Amino acid sequence: MGLSEALGQRDTEALLPVTQAMELRKRNYYVERPLLNQEQLEELGCLTSATETHQWRTWFQCSYTRARALLLQHLPVLAWLPRYPVRDWLLGDLLAGLSVAIMQLPQGLAYALLAGLPPVFGLYSSFYPVFIYFLFGTSRHISVGTFAVMSVMVGSVTESLAPDEDFLQAENATVDEEARDAARVQLTATLSVLVGLFQVGLGLVHFGFVVTYLSEPLVRGYTTAASIQVFVSQLKYVFGLQLSSRSGPLSLIYTVLEVCWKLPQSVVGTVVTALVAGVVLVLVKLLNDKLQRHLPLPLPGELLTLIGATGISYGVGLKHRFGVDVVGNIPAGLVPPVAPSPQLFASLVGYAFTIAVVGFAIAISLGKIFALRHGYRVDSNQELVALGLSNLVGGFFRCFPVSCSMSRSLVQESTGGNTQVAGAVSSLFILIIIVKLGELFQDLPKAVLAAVIIVNLKGMLKQFTDICSLWKANRVDLLIWLVTFVATILLNLDLGLAVAVVFSLLLVVFRTQLPRYSVLGQVPDTDIYRDVAEYSEAREVPGVKIFRSSATMYFANAELYSDALKQRCGVDVDHLISRKKKLVKKQEQKLKRLKKFQKQTATSKDTSVSIEVNSSTRDMESNNMEDSKAEGEGSAMSCRDGGAHACPERKATDLPAVSTGNELEDMAASGQEGAKAPDVTTLKALGLPQPHFHSLVLDLGALSFVDTVCLKSLKNIFRDFREIEVEVYMAACHTPVVAQLEAGHFFDASITKQHLFASVHDAVLFALQHPRSSPASPVLMTKL
Repeated sequence: MGLSEALGQRDTEALLPVTQAMELRKRNYYVERPLLNQEQLEELGCLTSATETHQWRTWFQCSYTRARALLLQHLPVLAWLPRYPVRDWLLGDLLAGLSVAIMQLPQGLAYALLAGLPPVFGLYSSFYPVFIYFLFGTSRHISVGTFAVMSVMVGSVTESLAPDEDFLQAENATVDEEARDAARVQLTATLSVLVGLFQVGLGLVHFGFVVTYLSEPLVRGYTTAASIQVFVSQLKYVFGLQLSSRSGPLSLIYTVLEVCWKLPQSVVGTVVTALVAGVVLVLVKLLNDKLQRHLPLPLPGELLTLIGATGISYGVGLKHRFGVDVVGNIPAGLVPPVAPSPQLFASLVGYAFTIAVVGFAIAISLGKIFALRHGYRVDSNQELVALGLSNLVGGFFRCFPVSCSMSRSLVQESTGGNTQVAGAVSSLFILIIIVKLGELFQDLPKAVLAAVIIVNLKGMLKQFTDICSLWKANRVDLLIWLVTFVATILLNLDLGLAVAVVFSLLLVVFRTQLPRYSVLGQVPDTDIYRDVAEYSEAREVPGVKIFRSSATMYFANAELYSDALKQRCGVDVDHLISRKKKLVKKQEQKLKRLKKFQKQTATSKDTSVSIEVNSSTRDMESNNMEDSKAEGEGSAMSCRDGGAHACPERKATDLPAVSTGNELEDMAASGQEGAKAPDVTTLKALGLPQPHFHSLVLDLGALSFVDTVCLKSLKNIFRDFREIEVEVYMAACHTPVVAQLEAGHFFDASITKQHLFASVHDAVLFALQHPRSSPASPVLMTKL
């Protein structure tokens, strides 16, 4: 079947009814088609160039429809709130919002201590950002607010830039807590504004894909290490110790050593309070798990523990009688907005970018999980904007950076939450506590808040089981997990994340630099080609070498690709080309001497010319054969009369000398000044070993893009293998790659699209029927 016949059959099928056409295609499933190179494939498939679109042209178009679409895109609440099904969803959202607020209260107080701030600022961070996300967020189930990982990252910043040592009073060497807290509040508020600016800016430029560089093993390893940081940071509240403020590399190790050193100084009342609170919280959580099916709402263990501990502390007087440290003054009411301090921007910009990326990664990960579970879509760029506005606005009201909490999000979903109305309800409940009820928790022991934090770390500490699962599933991901964990533990949260991201990217580069290279063979009676090292029945096609890489070829691995190709072919290509060039150079020198002798024949006697030429030629041939023997390939050269090799009973140095001598005598006698030496530039004529294959097929199906280094490497492969009399073909290139080859001027007079075939099988068939032939040979018919 020719190309015209194939086109005709396709047109005939187009005219048939749909059912008949489908039956015809079923019958013709095993088709007979022509062998196709790239030019013929483009002609048969009617390749059309895609129209180039300029997205920037639509940015300046103004219309009512476009303005409304932009408004709904950046303010999603206007899209879903008017269509809110009150009867179906309102009750569930109210219950979910109340449940989340009950958890938000103790966690807000506790995580503020984790950030190194007075507890009331945790309540502020649980109100303003949550309400802003209600307006701009696209996820219906995540609970925005204080989070342990974010709080400990903020705490590392406050302890680094505003340590206790900077606020020691000279008269009694005690810390001026009021001045320290004021400095830290200004520091965290400015940090929150910077984090919000980074997130909003990245969202507006559609930089939401930055989170793709944080793989799941990296995030889980990082949060596991952060949970260890959180746990260690709460030990001073559990034992009632006064520890030095540390930050930077190895600060966690030094803190653990200091806790161990000061354990004899622990306050017994604080330790007992923390243990009792922890046991109560664990028992309530176990009870919730047992009665999960029978309870409409989980028991608010944290809230009940806080209320009970506050009442006991107030009635018994834990602070005065047993020295238990309590929360202290909690001012009632909201605070007015305060502008950030621009003087702190330079010292906070690095921390802000790290916190912005980590906070977004945690939020978008949970958002996509719930969206996939409930069948809706989360816009990563709008999520960046929403989270950024939450932090930006919250920074003006003295909030610290926030993200979303996994535990609260699960509660919001499991208790019937359907939209962010649940978040709005929880923020209003927190507002009531800030305005009226916050001062009731002044006698709450800090040890109870530490117990709340430690018990809530159970979920993140369970991620240590990832080590076993990743060991079985993917050890490269396990390596990323372990490096992230160790780097974060030793270098702190900011440097640990940077090391983890760099290591992950380098590992990707390393894996593309060292892909799997394969020599392919044909599976018997098929057009399928597989690695001969993996498939025992796959056989290499005689005379054709097929090579494939499992990764794309670019500047980082192009040289490795060429080296692996030459190594797998079983021929020392570079050495063979070098020897060929040396012998060809000697042949050229021989030709020059021949012309010189021809000129001498005009003035000298015939006999003297014959002797001189014969002697000179014998010397040259002797030198040539000595060089060939030194390289390990000494063999008899081809005879002038067409013999394949010299006779073994003759000396190898005699035949060429006699032949060349006779040739020079004949040329000198005839007086032909323009005569040329015989063509002895082929490997066989030069006495060099020939490759055991005549064609090389490069399977480029894994090639996703090409750069200039890739283009040069491919051209060098064509040049080198043609030097050793092997024709090179390419197969299975994708259309974008072909377009890039054309744009890079890869195709020329020596390399055309006729060297590029639709499949490996097409290239193999062409190579078998046309060994060392022109690509313009007639196309063969083959049944695939």
